[in-house]
Amino acid sequence: MKLIRFGQEGNEKPGLILESGKKVDVSAFGEDYDENFFGTNGIERLAEWLKGQDNLPEVSDDERLAASICRPSKIVCIGLNYAKHAAESGMDVPAEPVIFFKATSAIVGPNDDVIIPKGSEKTDWEVELAVVIGAKASYVSEEDAMNHVAGYVLHNDYSERAFQLERSGQWVKGKSCDTFAPVGPWLATKDEIKDPHNLNLWLKVNGKMMQNSNTDDLVFGIPTLISYLSQFMTLLPGDIISTGTPFGVGLGLNPPVYLKDGDVVELGIDGLGTSKQNLKAYKG
Repeated sequence: MKLIRFGQEGNEKPGLILESGKKVDVSAFGEDYDENFFGTNGIERLAEWLKGQDNLPEVSDDERLAASICRPSKIVCIGLNYAKHAAESGMDVPAEPVIFFKATSAIVGPNDDVIIPKGSEKTDWEVELAVVIGAKASYVSEEDAMNHVAGYVLHNDYSERAFQLERSGQWVKGKSCDTFAPVGPWLATKDEIKDPHNLNLWLKVNGKMMQNSNTDDLVFGIPTLISYLSQFMTLLPGDIISTGTPFGVGLGLNPPVYLKDGDVVELGIDGLGTSKQNLKAYKG
């Protein structure tokens, strides 16, 4: 299934994209796509409920798409997880996954405006495959890890490089600015994606291709990441693991290139759709 959420900010509803491509409202099911939904076999229960539904309300193409997951407990991001991206960053391929957090308050819809933060001069782009946890994971093995996956979603891990790298402290400061986590357009359940380790992913800035790679370049695959993370924290249903970005970010160019007011970023991943963000300068 392809799960969507739609409607104006603060009034989002759950929906689905049917095999026909039609978008429908499933708010009559009575649950949003949140921790409780994923943690109580919500995907299976929703599929069963759908069998008795013949006339679900259609969702207009004019409706705003919201983030595909209702506020998860955490967004765990993986740094330097593509070999070529590590090289362009001038860093060695890590011996263990590099972990950092992104505040959930950064989450927005896939096509919402992205606000360049106050004082920012180095806002950057990062197309990423994100994994959504479907069952609580604590001390899981790599062999069992995929049983804890609900599905996958497109994520643009926007980063303010000066905040991230030139200010003391952890990377989270450059990752958590408001609007820095567009998620969607849909969450594809696990059965929809045959091989998450062989997906093309790309990103354009103002129509120019900047990132164009494949998840087969991942240093640490999804089972490894889930198992590894679960040794340090409990992954809860609905949590997002953003698996890293391939080469082609603005930081890696010579000279570096960063986003400015009026820029347009478009991105996509096989099976997970596309998204588009207009960049706007912060206005206090």
